[in-house]
Amino acid sequence: MDLTLDTPKPKIATGKVLLWLAIASMVMLFAGLTSGYIVRQAEGNWMQVTVPRAFYFSTAFILLSSITMQSALSAIKKNNTGTVKTLLIVTLALGLAFVFCQFLGYNSLVNQGVYFTGGNASASFFYAITGLHLAHLIGGILSLMFVTGKSIMEKYNSNNYLGIQLCSTYWHFLDGLWIYLFLFLSLAR
Repeated sequence: MDLTLDTPKPKIATGKVLLWLAIASMVMLFAGLTSGYIVRQAEGNWMQVTVPRAFYFSTAFILLSSITMQSALSAIKKNNTGTVKTLLIVTLALGLAFVFCQFLGYNSLVNQGVYFTGGNASASFFYAITGLHLAHLIGGILSLMFVTGKSIMEKYNSNNYLGIQLCSTYWHFLDGLWIYLFLFLSLAR
C-alpha cells in the first residue's frame, strides 16, 4: 500500500517566493549601480555630490517606520488588530515623511545647481540611485496602503496575516537598502 497519496504536501506561499525573487533582482540592480558609481568615479572628472541634509531626516523616518512595521507584525500575531491598524497608519505616515524629505533634498540639490543632467556624472548617479530607491519605496507605500486598508476592514488576524508579513519583509528590505545607499553615497569618496 502506497501511503504517499495520503500525506499532505506542504503549501508554498507563492507570494513569498515572488517577493524574494523581486528582492534579489533589486539587490542586483543596486549592486550594479553602486559598482558603476565606483568605476566611473575612478576615471576622474568627478565632482562629488554632498548628501542633502534632508536625507538625514528621511533616514530617521525610514528607520522609525521599520520599527513600527515590525511592531505591527508582532501585534497581528497576538491578534491585537486595533494596535495593528494604528501602527500601519503610523508606518504609512513615516513612509510619506521619507518621500517628502527626499523631495526636499532634491530641491536643495537643484538650488545648489546640481542637476540630473549637465555633464556631472556623479550627480547623475546620485539622482539615479536615490530616485530608483524612491520609486521602489513608492511601490512599498502603495502596498502599505492596501495592507492598511485591509487591516482597517479587519481582514487580518493571528491566523491570516500573510499580506502584513509580505509588506513587512519588503519594507524592511527598503529600509536596509536605504541605509546601505545612504552610507555609500556619504562615504564613497
